Amino acid sequence: MSMLQFFIAVDVTVVNIALPSIGTDFGVDGHALTWVVVGYTVTGGGMLMLGGRLGDLLGRRRVLLLGTGLFGAASLLAGLAPTFALLVVARLLQGAGEALALPAAMATVVLLFPDGPRRSRALSVWAAVASCGLVLGFLLSGLITAHLGWRWIFLISVPFLLVVLSAAVFLVEGGRPVAQDAPPLDLPGALLLTACPLLFTLGVVEAGEPETPAWVVPAALAGAVAAGAGFVRVEARSRNPLLPLRFFAHRTRVAANLTTMLLSGGLSTSFLLFTFYLQDRLGIGPLGAGLTMLPLAVSLIVFSVLVPRLLGRWGARACVLAGIGFTAAAMAAIALVSALRAGGVAMIPAMLLISAGMGFGIVGLQYVAVSGVTEDDAGIASGVQRAADQLGGATGVAVCVGIGFAPTLHSLDPFLVAALLATVGLVTGAVVARRMPAPAPAAHPREQAG
Repeated sequence: MSMLQFFIAVDVTVVNIALPSIGTDFGVDGHALTWVVVGYTVTGGGMLMLGGRLGDLLGRRRVLLLGTGLFGAASLLAGLAPTFALLVVARLLQGAGEALALPAAMATVVLLFPDGPRRSRALSVWAAVASCGLVLGFLLSGLITAHLGWRWIFLISVPFLLVVLSAAVFLVEGGRPVAQDAPPLDLPGALLLTACPLLFTLGVVEAGEPETPAWVVPAALAGAVAAGAGFVRVEARSRNPLLPLRFFAHRTRVAANLTTMLLSGGLSTSFLLFTFYLQDRLGIGPLGAGLTMLPLAVSLIVFSVLVPRLLGRWGARACVLAGIGFTAAAMAAIALVSALRAGGVAMIPAMLLISAGMGFGIVGLQYVAVSGVTEDDAGIASGVQRAADQLGGATGVAVCVGIGFAPTLHSLDPFLVAALLATVGLVTGAVVARRMPAPAPAAHPREQAG
């Protein structure tokens, strides 16, 4: 499960450093290249609830195998894509494969360990693998793009995914059989939930493109609002809703997922801005840009080991607030370095702050988001948490690109825009996090040692 998590996380960031090379090969500009990043995350985030629900209804192993197979096939298609349009389609299919596979994988991990210190440690490993995958995606992208070409950033994961498929057949339990009288799947809800973030992202990103017809942006944003309202209406009337509205009665989980969106928006934007700054402004090549990210990778591993030990002492609320605070400070540091046009070494403090933000925030949020789950709703809780992560990141990138590069706001530095957005997220997150659990009594040292 962790191997699958790692390569899915790698795919979120591995394309960033390769974007200039992809644009050169296909002759497309930076605005179009945005869809290589957000197409994957938006589709994955929008369909995650469908993947989680399918896992609960059809059995997690079935959905896990289907999603992993689709993700691997789409990775192969992306690596061999002859046109830019086909590459974007492959990224959309990768997002769909992730949406099916990852909730089933996370639910499997959650149900393997009872609630308490053992589950906390398991989710810490899970979060550490995801965080390392996100950061190592930059390093791998630089090395592979410089020596093998950008296509191999997709192709290299295919053999490892075959290992995951083979191992899952033997190691993951088959789960419950499919009930013959099971109610029909909520496909209208799934379509609306996917259409809403896609239309919103289209409207926000195209707001920064002068060649886009004037009607596209308002039409896309209005469509996003209509799709969101339609989703709520469908879920309220469906016999078998994709996301039962009773899920929102658990206010602690809702608070955790809202805060996840804010934190992920700041973190994903910072990764994209690093790429722009190192390659476009400083002129560093793919390999140099990847190696420049090494302090971020090392410090992230350190925080991933440190934070789980503090979770039982401080509580999820303190860890999450610290994570949002560190992320906002990191965005401000990036804006300052960009304004001064300093060298790549000056980015190290921002990298350390981002590592702290991910380490403190993600571990605490994942633990709270799946608190109190059962066999019946583990897939839903896991899907919502991951969807909040994906959609929050995609929304952050879309807003940064749309506002930072909009012609009417051309005097604003996108780095400064991102810092302002992260600061707003910090204030909002501080209010939301009030509903999270207070610090729990510290576990006995022997219990913590396992």
